[in-house]
This record gives sequence, C-alpha cells and structure tokens, in this order.
Amino acid sequence: MKNHQKLTLLFWHRKSKADKKGYAPVICRISMDGEPEAELATSKKVHLEEWCKDNKKARGNSTEARETNLKISEMTVDLNRHFTVLQLAHQQITPLMLKNVYEGKPAEQRKELKKIVRQTPKAAQEVPTLLETADRHIANFAKMVEKKLRSPETLKQWNSTRKKLAAFLQFQYQAVDMLLGEVEYSFAQKFYQYLTVENEKIIGEAAAKKQVKNTKEILTYAETNNWIGKNPIQRFKCGADDTEIPPLEMIEVEAIWRKDIQVQRLAEVRDAFIFQCFTGFAFQDVYALTTANIIRVGISGERWLIKDRGKTGVAEMVPVMPIVEEILKRYEKHPCRTEQVLLIPVNSNARYNGYLKEIAVICGIRRELNTHLARHTFADIMLNEMGFTLAEVSKMLGHRTIRTTQRYGRVRRQLISKTYSRVKDTLFTEDGELRKVAV
Repeated sequence: MKNHQKLTLLFWHRKSKADKKGYAPVICRISMDGEPEAELATSKKVHLEEWCKDNKKARGNSTEARETNLKISEMTVDLNRHFTVLQLAHQQITPLMLKNVYEGKPAEQRKELKKIVRQTPKAAQEVPTLLETADRHIANFAKMVEKKLRSPETLKQWNSTRKKLAAFLQFQYQAVDMLLGEVEYSFAQKFYQYLTVENEKIIGEAAAKKQVKNTKEILTYAETNNWIGKNPIQRFKCGADDTEIPPLEMIEVEAIWRKDIQVQRLAEVRDAFIFQCFTGFAFQDVYALTTANIIRVGISGERWLIKDRGKTGVAEMVPVMPIVEEILKRYEKHPCRTEQVLLIPVNSNARYNGYLKEIAVICGIRRELNTHLARHTFADIMLNEMGFTLAEVSKMLGHRTIRTTQRYGRVRRQLISKTYSRVKDTLFTEDGELRKVAV
C-alpha cells in the first residue's frame, strides 16, 4: 500500500567543517512530513567561494564542480527512487529509513531478519545473508581497485548491482534482506523480470542479464566459502544477446557536423559527439582528456591522442585527424582549456545524452544518439571507410582482445568489394582466367 508522504532533499554546504584550504563538505538533508531529519554525506567538498546558495550547487566548470554537481544529481535520482520503493512497502517512512536503504542497509535495521536468524541453528547464524555476501564480495573487489588490479568504474557497477538487489527484495518479497538458503532458481528469473518489465525505471535486456550475472557471481562467492552447498541460479543463462548496434552512416555524421547550431550548449555537445566519432574515446575518457594527452609521434612530430582507457587500463591511441584538429582549435580560448587544460567542454553523461536527443531532432537523424553510438561509429569509419585492420582498430579502441572489437566493427560489403577489386588481379587475368601458379 502506498502512503502519501512527501520527500524533501536539501543539499547544503557545511562551512563549519571547512579545512585549511577553504574546502567544506556538501551534505544532503532528508526531510519528510515532520519526521526527524537525517543527513547523508555526499563525499564531495567545495571551496567556500564556489558554492551557490541559490542553486545549491557548485559554481564554475571545473572538474571538481562538475563531479560534485553530477553526484548531487545522482543522489537526488537514487533517493527519490528508493523513496518510491519504500512507499510501496511501508505505511510510514522516516528519513533514517531512506538513509539506511540508500547506504545499502535494511530500512528498519533488519529486525525481522534477526528474528528469523534466531530461529535457525547456531551454525547458520555464522552464514551471511544475501546482501551481506554482496557487501563482502564488493569489499574484496574494492581492495583490488586500490591495488590498481581492477577498474573503479567496474566497482561502481558492483555497487549498482547491490542497490538493485536491495530494491528488488523490497519489491518482490517485501523484505530488507534474504537468507542465502532461501534463494531459489526462480530468483534469477524474477530479478530479470523486475529489471526489464516491473521496475519503475526499466533497463535493457543485455544490461539486465549483466545484473543477474553479477548476482550469480555473488552466489558463486558464497558457494566457494561454503555458505551454500550449490549456487541455485548457476544454470540461468546470462549471456547477453550479441545485438548488433548499427553505426551512423557517413551521410548522418556529415549532417550533424555541418549543421549550423546557434545554441552554444548544443553546439558544444555536437562537437564532443563528433570528436568521439573520430577518436573512439568513451565518455569517461573524453571527459578527462587534457592537453597532456596530445603526444607528438615520429620524426615528423605527428599529433596523436594517447590515454589509458579508464575501463580497462589499456592504452588507446589515435592520430589527431583534421576534423578533430578543427574541433580542438575551436576551444583554444574556452575556459575549459584556459582554466582546466581540458581539450573540450563535456557535460555530465546524463545531460550529454539528453542534449544529443535534441541534436538528433535538429539534424533530422531518425534514431537515438548516445555516447556509445559514437564509439561504434568510429570503429565502422576506421574499418570500412579508412581500411584499418581489425587489430589496428582494437588498439585504437583500447580493447584487451580483438574478440571485443568484433562486436564493434562489422565488415561491410563495400569494404569486401573494394578489397576484391584491389587484389583480384593477383589470381585472375583481365579475361577472367585463373593465372598459372609460378613454380
């Protein structure tokens, strides 16, 4: 049953906790209908002179300001989503309950769960619950991130899986957690159904299967530690469908590039998108590109963009093509370059993709534009238009294996035709006769 409480979130600057350099933490205050307030740390700090009291956000376009404002936006979305889930399960909600759920804890400190555990044999009390197992697995992964053996971005994905599991338990079982012994094979199918159909904010099939795959790994971790006899969802197939993402046609890329866009925010996003189409850099890598990433290579001093990819740590390197050079020149005097030494201005991922939808309409593109599509388009241009080999494209994209690149670069008929026209004289004469093999 859904209650009718109202949630209020206030992000404020705790100036009393400012450090010697003038940076103070940003706090989120949770309020609802006369209940005692609760506070959440955002883990972000802003300088005393860079906090906007009116907008409750960091001023400027520095990396720190953008990251802080992105964190505020993400927390706002997550807290509202958790609040909606709690409304379905509780007649009365407190800010502390919402804080607990956001932090991955039981809303009511698992009083019901403790009651269940007390009724089990003593040995079972030593076995962690499902979410506790997830926490331990994530903690181990975090240690590997500290040792630079795993990517911080992948750690974010694991934390996302943990939050989705907690929300699913509330939705499906009206529970704050679950004993490992209670997890059955149907759990995987129900979780998948929840993510793709029943959740308020559904995700794609491939993304949902990835979440189930992560859950399977968590249960395998429990099996390895002898907390369960066998992984109950081991047989559930999590292999994502190898869905082909059609890249943009060159005529579409040209339409976007040549469109006269008068709105600055959209023009900047258009430039960033075209920049991705001709460099192949993922969003998080473009977001952090600085002048230090432009390296001169060879005797001629050819300019290249070189950076370790954030997701894999593998170096991705591409020559600075003329169209990229033109974009870089446009922002020589932009604050992103003069103040932050960033190559181009880039918004948060959510805002970036939102503006791309507007650009698609303006340019007459009849499909959704997003940052990942630009990466696929780059692979297609390099492979089919410019004739690079799959191995070369793999290196430019920063992939660990060519197998990953094969999902990006599909060989088109026109490339096969070009190659055939170039090499057919090796085997056949002008009359079409098979040439004699030289002995």
